[in-house]
Amino acid sequence: MDWIAILILLVRCLVLALAATTLFAYFTLFERRLLARFQNRVGPNRAGYIPLPGGKKLFGGVLQPAADAVKLFFKEDVIPALADRWVYLMAPGFAVVPALIIWVAIPLGNWPDGNGGNWLHYAPIDVGILYLLAVTSIGVYGIAIAGWASNNKYSMLGGIRASAQVISYELALGLSILGVVMQSGTLRTEGIVNAQVGIWNIVPQFMGFIIFLIASTAEVVRSPFDLVEAEQELVGGYNTEYGSMKFALFFMSEYIKLIAMNAIAVTLFLGGGNLPGIEQASAAITASYGVTAGNAVMGLMTLGAFLIKTTLLSFLSVWIRATVPRVRYDQLMNLGWVILMPLALLNVVITAVFGVVFPVGAVVPQIAMGVIGLIVIVLTTVLAAPKRTKRGVTLVRSQARN
Repeated sequence: MDWIAILILLVRCLVLALAATTLFAYFTLFERRLLARFQNRVGPNRAGYIPLPGGKKLFGGVLQPAADAVKLFFKEDVIPALADRWVYLMAPGFAVVPALIIWVAIPLGNWPDGNGGNWLHYAPIDVGILYLLAVTSIGVYGIAIAGWASNNKYSMLGGIRASAQVISYELALGLSILGVVMQSGTLRTEGIVNAQVGIWNIVPQFMGFIIFLIASTAEVVRSPFDLVEAEQELVGGYNTEYGSMKFALFFMSEYIKLIAMNAIAVTLFLGGGNLPGIEQASAAITASYGVTAGNAVMGLMTLGAFLIKTTLLSFLSVWIRATVPRVRYDQLMNLGWVILMPLALLNVVITAVFGVVFPVGAVVPQIAMGVIGLIVIVLTTVLAAPKRTKRGVTLVRSQARN
């Protein structure tokens, strides 16, 4: 690899890192505005607005993420006297770095570079799925060591909870992805996307998709599974002793990882950047204006489709946060081990049986798998729902004293 190729690689990595952090910043604005709508209140609508005639405001709140970043940067940075100083300082980095490097194995679209590569896929490795599973798992180390290094009992409990939670849901998450790997016959992320040109994996792997959404929400300790920072129980959990930019790094890692999990869901279940008509449009542009223009149109359209799908799943994540209350810790563990694990194993068995009995790529068996998955999810929801107990009031008559 010559120095020009190394320079291009460094520039691409810098662009990806800046894009991920920008996504984080404006996802917070996206979430706060949506939560305000859901809860019938006013969200950020002042910073950066453009005044219009009649007292109207355009782009109100667009600079709120920048204002929050400046505020956090200039906040007082306090280090607890009894904390393990160096581990305490390194913990935010252990949390944010895995959240950033997840993106290199996710194909963000299909923009051919003319040499058999793809400008929108940084690391097309043979074991891309295993890489994603490994990186999403090690992110919990930042939370765990932050809780331990803070020398605070609430932080320590938050770190322990995070470790137990990730271990519990990692198994269901991996098994839900295993069904997709069996369906597509490859561990390469771009291969899984290419296998969904005809029909997306959400149809045959509907049960795996639901399991993945629940397990990934728990993996990123996102509401309603944010037991590691429950204010009512743990004051603030693992980040109780963190402030200023160190707190912002934990905040950043959670949101970047959430968006990355939604991007992985798009890659595995929603066809990545595939949409009907993109290839035909690219071929038409190629015939009229050349290969370079056709590749550019293909890249931009697939990137746009990928971002739209990721935005829709992110909207679903915010919707869940706005409507579903935090669960108890025993309910969290019960959901992971008693419900999701057996369902994920059942999904693997169904995928294996259909893969052996029916020919690869047959549409009707894939639809049948989706229907079976839907029925199983509905039955599980009905049977596993908490039973309502009838409660009555017993009247006790007081006896007159002698």
